[in-house]
Amino acid sequence: MQLVIITGMSGSGKSTAMKVLEDIGFYCIDNLPPQFIPSFVDVCTRTGRSLNKVAIAVDIRTGDMFSEIYEVLTKLKENMSEELKLLFTDACDEVLIRRYKETRRKHPLSEKYNALPDAIQAEREKLLPLKSWSDYAVETSHLSTSQLGEEIRNIFLENKSDSLLIKVMSFGYKYGVSSESDLIFDVRCLPNPFYIPELKKHTGLDSCVRDYVMQFPQSQTLQIKINDLLEFLLPLYISEGKSQLVIAFGCTGGKHRSVTFAELVGDNLAKKGYRVHKMHRDIKRGRH
Repeated sequence: MQLVIITGMSGSGKSTAMKVLEDIGFYCIDNLPPQFIPSFVDVCTRTGRSLNKVAIAVDIRTGDMFSEIYEVLTKLKENMSEELKLLFTDACDEVLIRRYKETRRKHPLSEKYNALPDAIQAEREKLLPLKSWSDYAVETSHLSTSQLGEEIRNIFLENKSDSLLIKVMSFGYKYGVSSESDLIFDVRCLPNPFYIPELKKHTGLDSCVRDYVMQFPQSQTLQIKINDLLEFLLPLYISEGKSQLVIAFGCTGGKHRSVTFAELVGDNLAKKGYRVHKMHRDIKRGRH
């Protein structure tokens, strides 16, 4: 049986993740107290193939019972290390506060903490160990609902438990650095197509921009060195047992240079047989 435990910050997108998992064939349970998980897993195992894909959301809504999640996960990992995956969703404090104000929902710790920022900070401290244990960590601060859904589908549709999912993304520094990234390459040092009138409205997905960026010797050398570095690092991450690696390329606006490098590096990794998901976070920002 494939078991996914979903946890993370309140307001960071767990409900959306659950809906997507249900759409792709998972039997989903929300807000299950940690103590009940082993018994439910046992029931699912005995039912046979009808419940072979299960997703359970667990978070601080269970109150004091949530503290037992660490002991429960430790025991589960001993018995089903390959089948169990932990998905952690997160977002920065400013985004979480904005989402709560927009939805006018109460934070689970609001009765204990009068101020919303204090409740969020207390929750973050409680969840910090779980984030370090997670197999997949998704930072949703800059993701739309559809983008988050795409993230979840790319993680779990193929479900190769012994493989490394590599997410290669582009972003614009003017919109903030993605906190989920494991490796970040700043390509603002390269010539910027933004200042070429005929290229300004195009992106790194277009050959005209890509050809411009890659015509310079420094761009070609940088691509070679990045590919060499990843060729060295990726087997080390795999041997360590890492399930997801996020490689991010940043430029000023997230439309030209970063997109070019994310596409080229992502395609190179895919040719080498890695499971790659490419994403361009800010490519549509600022368009009219």
